Amino acid sequence: MPVCVGVDVSKDHLDWTVGSTSEVRQVPNTPAGVRRLVRKLRSLELDRVVLEATGGYERLLFQAVLDAGLPVVRVNPKRVRDFGKGLGILAKNDAIDARLLAVFGSKAEPRIDPARDAEGRRMSELAARRRQLIQLITMEKNRREQMPRWLRADQESLIRILEKRVEKIDGLLDETIAQDPEQKDRFARMQTIPGVGAKTARAILADLPELGKLDRRKISALAGLAPFAKDSGRKSGQRRIHGGRAAPRMALYLAALIASRFNPTLKTVYDRLREAGKPGKVALVAVARKLLTILNAIVRDGTEWRAAQQA
Repeated sequence: MPVCVGVDVSKDHLDWTVGSTSEVRQVPNTPAGVRRLVRKLRSLELDRVVLEATGGYERLLFQAVLDAGLPVVRVNPKRVRDFGKGLGILAKNDAIDARLLAVFGSKAEPRIDPARDAEGRRMSELAARRRQLIQLITMEKNRREQMPRWLRADQESLIRILEKRVEKIDGLLDETIAQDPEQKDRFARMQTIPGVGAKTARAILADLPELGKLDRRKISALAGLAPFAKDSGRKSGQRRIHGGRAAPRMALYLAALIASRFNPTLKTVYDRLREAGKPGKVALVAVARKLLTILNAIVRDGTEWRAAQQA
């Protein structure tokens, strides 16, 4: 059985253990505490370090483990909790969570996160900040109808400020991409596909670094665009997408809205599904999945849209 380290992350401390039966130890979630933990992990023969995505508190440890060249994976807390319930583990505390993460790593063998260079990390952080600003803009626009007339000018001013911050982040993303010849080349080739613009290309490069390195099924599952069966006995349930990375999935879905109208190949896919009686959203998800497959091939093979069509 693979030897996994489970680390329960909180704001103030890190509880960690090797496997499910070892002692659970604790270090502070500070640069000094993380360095001490990484030194200990380096001395172990382990399969992977497993920690939950906790909204940012895990970032320091995650990057330190990556920089140390150790295999690490961030997992969805709900996935681990459901796994624990399936084992009959209903209690919850930091020690139990650390052991559960170690067991989950050895049994489920979640995919190890790829190491990213400084530019890749910068792109990911800029993309995350961009999403936060977009969310704030959307919230302010949704308040327009309830806003008193005498406060609307102040609200519009705030929206303009936020929109300018988004433009600045887009510029920083473009600068980061331009500094890496390989990323710059990918960025340009991705936009040769009708329906894929700069926003989509930025989102994919920032949040889906595995593009071009996995087969079409794995990359679709990673982006949350792979349909999963729901069958039992004679019953054949409706296939649905589930999980995956929300940011690239949303970018691809929005691109599919345009591609289903203006990209001849993808428009054919969309029209065929609609004629077969599929709902509009189902057809758009299929277009987004096909679009991702094309992007994956273009990045993998170093081709452009027309070359990809002839292959």
